[in-house]
Amino acid sequence: MTVYFHEEDLPEGVLAANGTGGGPIAVDTETMGLITPRDRLCLVQLSDGSGDEHLVRFNRGSDYAAPNLKAVIGDPDRLKIFHFARFDIAALEYYLGVKCEPVYCTKIASRLIRTYTDRHGLKELVRELLGQDISKQQQSSDWGGPELSEAQRDYAASDVRFLHAMRDELDRRLAREGRTELAQACFDFLPTRARLDIAGWPEIDIFAHA
Repeated sequence: MTVYFHEEDLPEGVLAANGTGGGPIAVDTETMGLITPRDRLCLVQLSDGSGDEHLVRFNRGSDYAAPNLKAVIGDPDRLKIFHFARFDIAALEYYLGVKCEPVYCTKIASRLIRTYTDRHGLKELVRELLGQDISKQQQSSDWGGPELSEAQRDYAASDVRFLHAMRDELDRRLAREGRTELAQACFDFLPTRARLDIAGWPEIDIFAHA
């Protein structure tokens, strides 16, 4: 297992489908905060499930060109796996101008199938589903600084390291309870939900009667 660090873009050919269609890609982001238009995108983490993770860091003032990264996450034939996809999809579309479809969200899958708990964070999911422990100590650290510490890099990589295996287990449980189709409908709506966030409807349920 190796964590690769890149500035401003993936190197050419890294994680590319290479005409084979490619497999699912786990994706996560780190930003300066939780308000997408205000808090810039600092880091994008990716893994194809082979055991390595790739971190792409964007510096202040970046033009977010990143053609190789955009080709990977914007591939319409390649599934992107997220945890809390709504936030990451919005950040990627707002800063990179790329639409992430199709997508899978382990947090939504967890909420649909783990109805016996209200704990759906990544740490809890990894512990229950995979028997692994991950640290969240760097979650609220400064991702926009001139250097990222080894602890920050390790944390960022762990956010995509387990998503493929978690998806497999969640899919088994969704199928067992007959909720696969419902989950897929939620995943299909996520890019639109993210665009509503960007457009100014972050906390308003437009489907509500009130």
